Amino acid sequence: MTVINAQPFSTSRLDALPLRVEQAEEMAVVLGDPVLHEFIGGAPHSPEALRARYERLVAGSPDPAVSWCNWVLRVREGGALVGTVQATVVVGGAEIAWVVGSGWQGRGFASEAAVGLVEWLERQGVRSVVAHVHPDHHASAAVARAAGLTATAEFQDGEVRWHREPPA
Repeated sequence: MTVINAQPFSTSRLDALPLRVEQAEEMAVVLGDPVLHEFIGGAPHSPEALRARYERLVAGSPDPAVSWCNWVLRVREGGALVGTVQATVVVGGAEIAWVVGSGWQGRGFASEAAVGLVEWLERQGVRSVVAHVHPDHHASAAVARAAGLTATAEFQDGEVRWHREPPA
């Protein structure tokens, strides 16, 4: 498989920009609400810890058959960073995830970004898309639905596996 690198893409209100280490400080504020970890566990990262994480993500997967694609989401009007989307891509398929900072939730940004991400992946030749969503996280389930994914009866680490069949 050819490595897929995150390239910028846009939606009606957002610019998805490839992740850069320099964005860690601003993103630490965006992602700093402990409520964001209610369903995924853990706690917010300090700017230093997030910088170290971003350094690993930007360096890429140690497995040449896996591409790590990560973006920050910038609202075009005003220029604020509001969240992230990511895709772990393997031959023909990708697992996606999203997070929007608490102060920016309820505006449709996560759904808009997830739809844009799935469209971008399709243009790269990715055929199958999956996501894992906590069964009680109704807002995230709505994002998965908006992106064209359907809940399955499968669970992984306590989360429901959502899947999007390849387009016909």
